[in-house]
Amino acid sequence: MNIPCYIVFLAAVHVQAGSSNAQEPPVELHLLLKTISKTPLNPSFLSVTIDGSLASEPKYIAFLGSQKLITLTKGLSPAFLRFGGTKSDFLFFDPTRNSSVEENITWSRPGKQDVCKGSDVHSSEQQKLWALWPAQEQAILKEDFYETYKNATITKHTIDLLYRFAKCSGLHLIFGLNALVRNKNAHWNSSNAKLLIDYCDSKKYNLSWELGNEPNSFKKKSGVYIDGSQLGKDFITLHDLLGKYRRYKTSGLFGPDIGQPKKSSQKMLQRFLKAGGKAINSITWHHYYVNGRTASVEDFVNSDILDTLSSEIKTVLKIVNETVPGKAVWLGETSSAYGGGSPGLSNTYIDGFMWLDKLGMSAKLGIDVVMRQALFGAGSYNLVDSDFEPLPDYWLSLVFKNLVGSIVLNATTKSSNHVKVGNIRVYLHCTNINNHKYKAGDVTLFALNLNNYTQEMKLPSFLSGKFVDEYLLLPGDGGLLSTTVLLNGQVLKMVDEKTLPDLNGKQLLPGSSLTLPSMSFGFFVVKDVMASDCL
Repeated sequence: MNIPCYIVFLAAVHVQAGSSNAQEPPVELHLLLKTISKTPLNPSFLSVTIDGSLASEPKYIAFLGSQKLITLTKGLSPAFLRFGGTKSDFLFFDPTRNSSVEENITWSRPGKQDVCKGSDVHSSEQQKLWALWPAQEQAILKEDFYETYKNATITKHTIDLLYRFAKCSGLHLIFGLNALVRNKNAHWNSSNAKLLIDYCDSKKYNLSWELGNEPNSFKKKSGVYIDGSQLGKDFITLHDLLGKYRRYKTSGLFGPDIGQPKKSSQKMLQRFLKAGGKAINSITWHHYYVNGRTASVEDFVNSDILDTLSSEIKTVLKIVNETVPGKAVWLGETSSAYGGGSPGLSNTYIDGFMWLDKLGMSAKLGIDVVMRQALFGAGSYNLVDSDFEPLPDYWLSLVFKNLVGSIVLNATTKSSNHVKVGNIRVYLHCTNINNHKYKAGDVTLFALNLNNYTQEMKLPSFLSGKFVDEYLLLPGDGGLLSTTVLLNGQVLKMVDEKTLPDLNGKQLLPGSSLTLPSMSFGFFVVKDVMASDCL
């Protein structure tokens, strides 16, 4: 990378973020208030993950006892919580090991019936874990960088805290089982998984399941090659095993969590679906735009890079529709940059361009669930940092959850001379009415301005007489690399560890233009539209 050029570019976008000097004529919005798909999105469309690496050492799972983290996560409900990732294929369940004794952690309120009240771990122990966490995080990232993964043990307490965290946050847990336990004939050995399922059943835990993570990379990461057809048979084995439990015979089973659809991965996915596609509820695959170790500021606001997601979604959907038509397709793990994210980029305001556009494009093209890697843990792509402070993408996700409904409508942009505007990206949904702030028939437009100048947008004439609530998200300190966010000029922060802030829109009068400052994004709720497909 040419360092001087990087600095010049960064300085420019730092100054221009939030600029209010309009330099171009208004963009004309073409909004078709008709649903794109007959099937609404899953109510848990925006979901999150906890990487299996958090349980590499059992004591660190105690972070999930944080009341603050539970409050933040509850704000994203309803959602799935996927526990998986590369490390999940190196985790073994040991029902005889007691982590709380072995790791010398003192748990508070033992035996208390309401498990969702208070933290499970004393604050003094939490402080000890915080002090040790930086070294553990580096060990996790080092293991990932060199792709030299060691087996680790998870305990009953690991499962208990995971399930408690999901339940208290209002999320549904999806547990990723180890797919690398193999017999001599290369078939999956389900014995360790059965121990874990037995335990979950004994505790009356209601959850769903996955098997393996990015099987296209098994040989690279573990030296074990699994053919797609064999993996499909392994899923049938797991499906049959779950069928022996009254509690789990109808529980969700998702997979194969294939990596990005390069040619070899496409073949693996096809063979998997032909052999075992009927045994799963939804097909999962993973997507990242860039390599976190080499990504630049420019990458995060490059419309060409954002557009690459569209072709990959269409590739996966084509394979699914040709083999198991009708099955829902999920982005089972996704973020901006792989390799733990890009430090100083993936955890700042600028990441919101990739995150918001991914949500909009995925919904528009037919992806049913998008699981953000990760809610909390090692790396830079998390929604919440190691001090349990929400990062910019958390606030973006919270606003999205509050305003964006599950029915996708059609929106495009054209300039005054009817040329498509590539750097103004817009998406339209029926408004989420579950928060009782809005009513059926309202619509929510969300938009991104990738230009280095302020852009005005004009609603079509049939909506020009409507009141609009504006939710403009800007970086807290005026720079794209800010770790704080302003909502309509107010810094977003928690009221206390049990209370999230109110998200209030700014009312625009009928006939007002919708304005996006340079390098920014926002949401606009058009009220009293009475859109028929939203009623």
